[in-house]
Amino acid sequence: MLGTKRTRTSAAIPRISGSRPVILVTFDVPFDAEATTLAVDAAVESGQKLIVVNVAEIPLGPISLAMKYEYVERPGVEDALRAPADLAHSLAVKVERLRLCSPRPVDALLELVAERAPGLLVVGPDRELLRRRTYAKLAKKIRDRATCLVWLPG
Repeated sequence: MLGTKRTRTSAAIPRISGSRPVILVTFDVPFDAEATTLAVDAAVESGQKLIVVNVAEIPLGPISLAMKYEYVERPGVEDALRAPADLAHSLAVKVERLRLCSPRPVDALLELVAERAPGLLVVGPDRELLRRRTYAKLAKKIRDRATCLVWLPG
């Protein structure tokens, strides 16, 4: 047929979910500067919420439970976590800050990722403050199991 114009009906157009936040995560150390910049820029440009997450490992054992060990913040971490949140907030981005404490920190993070369905997960701990082997293990586990786009420094 000549001159016939085909149009797509609204049922044929795939629906995109509304909220796909950006998650910026560290593992109880300050953030890598490049990761912070990337996460804040992505949240600003996409108009989505920035979720700043600190994941801390809490040992789970009989002595830990009996002594009621809780999370003890490392010096300087709170200020480092506040900086990207304040920057994003100043750029009119909604910000949420979370702390995950778990004997299995990467598993806890991946559970959060599954619940929140981010558009981008920025893994941004300052690698100089983590042991090389620790970082390699957590990066591999996140790369293999995350259900979203993942950015790792370097």
